[in-house]
Amino acid sequence: MRKTTTRLSDGRELIYYDADPAGAVPTPPRRPLPDPRPVPPATRAGTSERRVDRLTGETVAYAAHRQDRTFLPPADQCPLCPSTDERASEIPDRDYRVAVFENRFPAFSGEAGRCELVCFTPEHDRSFADIGEAQAGLVLEVWTDRTAALGALPGVRQVYPFENRGAEIGVTLSHPHGQVYGYPYLPPRTGRELRALAGHRSRTGGNLADELLADELADGRRVVAESTHWVAYVPHAARWPYEVHLRPHRRVPDLTALHAAERAEFPRLYLRLLRGFDLLFGPGQPPTPYIAAWQQAPLGGRGERGEFGEFGEFNELTIGREEFALRLELFTIRRGPGKLKYLAGSESGAGAFVSDVLPETAAARLREVTAQ
Repeated sequence: MRKTTTRLSDGRELIYYDADPAGAVPTPPRRPLPDPRPVPPATRAGTSERRVDRLTGETVAYAAHRQDRTFLPPADQCPLCPSTDERASEIPDRDYRVAVFENRFPAFSGEAGRCELVCFTPEHDRSFADIGEAQAGLVLEVWTDRTAALGALPGVRQVYPFENRGAEIGVTLSHPHGQVYGYPYLPPRTGRELRALAGHRSRTGGNLADELLADELADGRRVVAESTHWVAYVPHAARWPYEVHLRPHRRVPDLTALHAAERAEFPRLYLRLLRGFDLLFGPGQPPTPYIAAWQQAPLGGRGERGEFGEFGEFNELTIGREEFALRLELFTIRRGPGKLKYLAGSESGAGAFVSDVLPETAAARLREVTAQ
C-alpha cells in the first residue's frame, strides 16, 4: 500500500491510498494536484461542544456548523468524485483508489477528536458490495492505518470506522464512502461493554467475549457464515431486524492486531454478507440501507499494563485492551419489503428495544441469501 499525504486549500489533510496488483510493476509515486478552490480558512471547521448528562453520565456533542453541510447533491455535483476540468471537488486529482480527508463539517476536531471521510472508490454509482475483493482489501488496510493514526492522537479515546448506506439511514452524500471518528470520550455502548467484561472477569476469571462466541458456535442456529479465521453470526439478543456480527475467531483488540491471513480472508466473507443484505427482501426491492461499524478497544487512560482507569465514572474498569474483542457490526433498519424499523417511543424514549424479527429467523434468512 502506498500512502500520499497532501493538503486541501483550507488546510485540511487529504491522503491518497494506492496499491499495485500482485506481481505488477510498481507505479511511480503519486504527485497530488493542488486544490484550486479558494476556500477561506474561516469556513473550515467551526467549533463543537460537549456536555455531560448528569443523570446518565452520557456525553452529548454539539456541532452547530454541521447544519450547513452538503445535502444530497446531484451526481454531477458530488464532492467525493474526482475533480474534472469543469468542476473541482474535495479530491483534486482526476482519479484515485481510496481517498481519506478531514471532514469539512466535523462533529469533533483539533485536540477534541477527529472526523475523517473515507472514499471507497472513485465510481459514484457503485456500492461497497461490488467494489471487488482487491479494493475491499485495500479499504481494510486504510481502516487499519487510520486506526493507528487516530489512535496516536492524545485526545482520542476510541477509533470508530463506519459506513452509513442509504437515504433511510440519513446519508447526505450518495457516493460510496464511510467515516472514521476519533471519539474524544468513551461512547456509552463501549462503557457498558467494558463494565460487563470487567465484571465477568472478576466473577469467573474468564473472558465474556470469548464465551459468547463459543456459545454461538455451539448453538449454531444463529451462525450465518464461517471461514478459517472469521465467523459471522446474529447475536442472541440482536436489537435490529437483521443484524450480523463479524469477528475473528482469535480475539484481538483492534484492526492493527490482525495478522496477514485474517486480513486476506476478510474481504470475501464481508462482501458475501453485503451482497446477501441486498437480497434479503426479494427481487425488485431497492438496495438495503445499512450501517456497518467496527467496534474496537478504546485507547484513553492506558497505563503501563494497558489498563483503563481515567474515564471519570469508569475508574473501576481495570481490564486491559486485550480483553476486548474486535468485531464488525452490520445491521439494517429495514424489517420487511417497504417497512422500516422506526425508533419510536420505547427505543428512542426509554432506550428499550423491541424487535420484530427473531434472531434465529434472521439468521436463517441471512444464510439463505449469502449462499446465493
